[in-house]
Amino acid sequence: MKLLQINSVCGIRSTGRICTDIAEILRQEGHECKIAYGRESAPEKHRSIAHRIGSELDVKLHALRTRLFDSMGLGSSRATKRLIKWIEDYDPDVIHLHNLHGYYINIKILFEYLARANKPVVWTLHDCWSFTGHCVHFERIGCRKWSEGGCHACPAKSNYPSALLRDASARNFKLKKRLFTAVKDLTVVVPSEWLAALVRQSFLGGCKVRVIPNGIDLSVFQPTPGDFRERHGLGDKRILLGVASAWGHGKGLGDFIKLSSMLDDSYQIVLVGLTAEQKAALPPAILGIERTNSTRELAEIYTAADLCLNLTYADTYPTVNLEAQACGTPVITYRTGGSPESVSPEAVVEQGDLEGLCHVIKSFEPKQISGTERFDKIQRFKEYIELYKSLEDRK
Repeated sequence: MKLLQINSVCGIRSTGRICTDIAEILRQEGHECKIAYGRESAPEKHRSIAHRIGSELDVKLHALRTRLFDSMGLGSSRATKRLIKWIEDYDPDVIHLHNLHGYYINIKILFEYLARANKPVVWTLHDCWSFTGHCVHFERIGCRKWSEGGCHACPAKSNYPSALLRDASARNFKLKKRLFTAVKDLTVVVPSEWLAALVRQSFLGGCKVRVIPNGIDLSVFQPTPGDFRERHGLGDKRILLGVASAWGHGKGLGDFIKLSSMLDDSYQIVLVGLTAEQKAALPPAILGIERTNSTRELAEIYTAADLCLNLTYADTYPTVNLEAQACGTPVITYRTGGSPESVSPEAVVEQGDLEGLCHVIKSFEPKQISGTERFDKIQRFKEYIELYKSLEDRK
């Protein structure tokens, strides 16, 4: 079997690593896989299977067009035409799409090809961009236009992918609906039941929808003793940990700052993944740590913590929850997207309810965490392999 994956990045960040992990499992089973990607560079060890779409200049021009005209996915025409020629030469049996936003591919050219190519297509949705006229997440602003006749007058126009001038959400919505529903053999995969329910309410509701949760590397994320407490002089304080790859209001940074003034000094909030500027601006009650590229170091921090707090306002199925629990640390999360699906019911708090959060923190009695084998990325990605095989067999 020959598989092609298309994603914004290859081998880096969460979606890029999902692509390369799937490719490695396919290789081990004797199959072939290529990854076409549009942003940054693929790590050296993955370059034999990686195919770059366009260039950095093309990405910048596409981003500029989007800023001015709200046209994410409508630039990169020449780059996408060259990609189609390359796909036709490679001739994969199954095409697996991931993130198509990111200023690197033209969805009109791509989906017109997919509609006529008569190949099985799998599309993993890591957010909601595929069925809205603009945004990747709408939960925080409570917008339902995408399910009520179509997007228009977008209230999130300034959010990624931000548009400074034109609001083209109505046009984008109609175009996406026409293009995406024209692919007859399309299977939509989502990481959470929450996102599956949204997809079924959208214009993609006529597609086959399958839930395959995200997974993590359990050989890395497991109870990992270290000297984190001693190094930072935390003694017997209860460590409340927050982890994000990019911090901002949407990840609850402001809520952590407010929370730090509501707890006594028997607690220590620790935030991992901050920029130098964010770290410098933190109140003294919060210990800030910049991004670490060491997964072992991260596992040691998870293990040292008493509780992991995920105060996210937009998420589909966050791996932070899985990583912390695999290291033996319970998670308390806001009722956001698919985040509650991976934690115990008593560990879920309404968004922004800091009083309720304090109550849960103070009364929470950690139990032995079991069943973390369900987080194993190898098992999750093997579900993709079985899906590919079933689609190929049906041809």
